[in-house]
Amino acid sequence: MWTPGLLPVDEPDVVALQGTRVACFLQTSDITGGPRLMSQESRELAGRVLGKPATSVNGLASRHRWAPQRRDARTLASAMPVTSVFPQLEALLPRISKPIQYVGGELNAQVKDWDSVEVHWALMYPDAYEVGLPNQGIMILYEVLNERADTLAERTYAVWPDLAGLMRENGVPQFTVDGHRPVIDFDVLGISFATELGYTNMIEALDLAGIPLHAKDREDEPLVIAGGHAAFNPEPIADFLDAAVLGDGEQVVGDITDVVKAWKGDGRPDGRLGLLSRLANVDGVYVPRFYDVEYLPDGRIRRVVTNHSGIPYRVGKRTTMDLDEWPYPKAPLVPLAETVHERMSVEIFRGCTRGCRFCQAGMITRPVRERSITGIGEMVDAGLKASGYEEVGLLSLSSADHSEIGEIAKGLADRYEGTNTSLSLPSTRVDAFNVTLANELSRNGRRSGLTFAPEGGSERLRKVINKMVSKEDLIRTVSTAYANGWRQVKLYFMCGLPTETDEDVLEIADMARDVIKAGRAASGHKDIRCTVSIGGFVPKPHTPIQWASQADHETIDRRLKLLRTAINSDRSVGRAIGVRYHDGKPGIVEGLLSRGDRRIGAVIEQVWRSGGRFDGWNEHFSYDRWMAACAEVLPGYGLDVDWYTTRERTEHEVLPWDHLDSGLDKEWLWADWQDALCGQEQDDCRWTPCFDCGVCPGMGTDIQIGPSGVKLLPLTPVATGS
Repeated sequence: MWTPGLLPVDEPDVVALQGTRVACFLQTSDITGGPRLMSQESRELAGRVLGKPATSVNGLASRHRWAPQRRDARTLASAMPVTSVFPQLEALLPRISKPIQYVGGELNAQVKDWDSVEVHWALMYPDAYEVGLPNQGIMILYEVLNERADTLAERTYAVWPDLAGLMRENGVPQFTVDGHRPVIDFDVLGISFATELGYTNMIEALDLAGIPLHAKDREDEPLVIAGGHAAFNPEPIADFLDAAVLGDGEQVVGDITDVVKAWKGDGRPDGRLGLLSRLANVDGVYVPRFYDVEYLPDGRIRRVVTNHSGIPYRVGKRTTMDLDEWPYPKAPLVPLAETVHERMSVEIFRGCTRGCRFCQAGMITRPVRERSITGIGEMVDAGLKASGYEEVGLLSLSSADHSEIGEIAKGLADRYEGTNTSLSLPSTRVDAFNVTLANELSRNGRRSGLTFAPEGGSERLRKVINKMVSKEDLIRTVSTAYANGWRQVKLYFMCGLPTETDEDVLEIADMARDVIKAGRAASGHKDIRCTVSIGGFVPKPHTPIQWASQADHETIDRRLKLLRTAINSDRSVGRAIGVRYHDGKPGIVEGLLSRGDRRIGAVIEQVWRSGGRFDGWNEHFSYDRWMAACAEVLPGYGLDVDWYTTRERTEHEVLPWDHLDSGLDKEWLWADWQDALCGQEQDDCRWTPCFDCGVCPGMGTDIQIGPSGVKLLPLTPVATGS
């Protein structure tokens, strides 16, 4: 469609005219600086080609450090093929760290012919390649879309600052790693947010791509659509999004593709607004520009109202039922560079109804939908053959809760005995662990450590968060593990939970010491270890704790210091206990973003303009940068950081995400919050009568669990007789 040409500020004669289109890139004064102004002659020439007044050209470019502009590009798309930017990129790779993460060509990657399809998707995980490539959600959508004959999908990841600076200097735009095509040439840029700390990376990618940062300024650029768990409150980034998808993506990406294809086939009626109007009527798709937010004098939200005809007042999530019908990924991507997970993964069920009150993932993915034992077996078989991995991760929010987990583990261990193919689970619930299961998981591979997540330090606090695990249960479980040959256990806790006191946190030290003592007694060895990992708690939308006050970072840091001192006070066991923790400051920023509203968008943009990138990485995160941006933006609204974080909400306050429906009744969530404050526990509705949370009747879904009674068969027949 077009190849970027560089427009130096003093050389207007190098503007590359391509029919009626032009790509204008402004050089920057340095890697991170703002754009240098074009001369009047340059502005006039660029203005004539772009069909804009000369006086508007610098203003247009000043919103973006360099900004590709196209005139009628979509209409004339067939006039020029999309070309790879790899020749320009390749010259930069020797000058950066880990260049292999940008070259693509992984096993099972796909590059389809551009002109043979009608809809083009760029899928982004807004973090580094090493984190983004193993992401299960991106892999699934990548395959689902590429299976369509009329669609292609390619991947793009966040670019590290060393390459980003060189890209700006040399006019190389944000690109996909598959075909190295410019992201701006795609119809849709889909971004999956697992955490809110990826927001600045999204803005960086938009800027590198030459896509206007604000949705209202876009014309024929790609649709920017967010998904993932953080999309259940997309309000802080609403100004940057054309749309957000709530819930499961397998089916809705097909619906979006159909809408884009039909709109293009109809001649793009009513332009971008016409396309967004169509998308707003797709189940699970939220278009922020069609909703206005009104505020009360004290800063709270008065109401959210639609401003466009035919737009639903509330947008409900999408739920994919019968997971056996969606056996993705079938051919997992195998990275060229080291990544955070080196394994093939199968999601054995989706959703969780354990009812942990802090857990957004469990709340927004209800109901529980199990994949069948045969479906799991077929996916493992196909994935291993396609990838060559030697480890299979059986993933879910609580994998040991699968109704047939014992048969699954035994059946897979039998199938792959002697092949060095090991199985693994994420952290295991204390009350779901048994040695037989653990032995099956490690039968054909290495025996790794076990991870349990009590979450709260005291039993009182665990009742508040509905984590129904007693200290006696934990000691009994880890003693059994140590007695059967395990030498290392990891315990995960949170600090800053609602109603938490210093004494609750100090009970973590007591528990860790008792684990070591019980383990030594059970195993007869002293060479055992327990690692205590602690993260700061952040209240999340669509949970019973969404109303709670967040603990300030000073409280978190003080309690963590008390805990370290308590653990180290007993030298007889202290050396066997490792402590890993994060300070409280990143949690405050995450809390600001997770429960923020549209006014936070200006804060995010200011952080990015101040150099904020990769905020999920300790070496790049700057608390001071975020607080400076808040101090610049929020007083204009009469607000501050504490208003968004440490302030407790009231029952009837309109929350920024109330018009986005996860299926959970707000009244039920409030009642469960009141139960939490009383220490009243809630059972799992998989095995007890319905608690009427609202999901199944409201979403037209139901729990799908076994057991089926079916067993996995060997992959090759066993000979009988002679």
